[in-house]
Amino acid sequence: MSAMTECLETTPEFTDVERAVINRLQTGLPLVHSPYAAVADELGMPEEVVLNTLQNLLDRRILTRFGPMFHAGEMGGGLTLAAMRIPEQDFDSITAKVNEFDEVAHNYRREHELNMWFVLATEAPDDIDRVITGIESATGYPVYNMPKEEEFHVHLHFPV
Repeated sequence: MSAMTECLETTPEFTDVERAVINRLQTGLPLVHSPYAAVADELGMPEEVVLNTLQNLLDRRILTRFGPMFHAGEMGGGLTLAAMRIPEQDFDSITAKVNEFDEVAHNYRREHELNMWFVLATEAPDDIDRVITGIESATGYPVYNMPKEEEFHVHLHFPV
């Protein structure tokens, strides 16, 4: 999963099936011919239940995106961390504008002067500047580019 981009007003109540699917899918899909069937077998439920549960979570915007995460840099693309300083009254509307860019992932709010942080992943390294310029033009706010100097692998898992 990637880009949990919206802050929920209240924590949703999950069914046991939803909880099992969310918790299992956070660790990735097996690299097999039928990955959802393999996950369903692990969870002891039909594949259709896993797929319907996932689709329902996406439809309800509990999950905002679900899909593979590719390492753009390893594939010859560009990858950077970016931040913005957005006034509270504009935060939601600017979030929507930033998230319209396909290159934006992992957009989240932080309690910091720079309160919006996101990752940009582009097909080519030179595209980072183009996307940043586009975001600045669309929002009217500057984007602070913070390219990585060192890579860390953090395996996040948020049990529900």
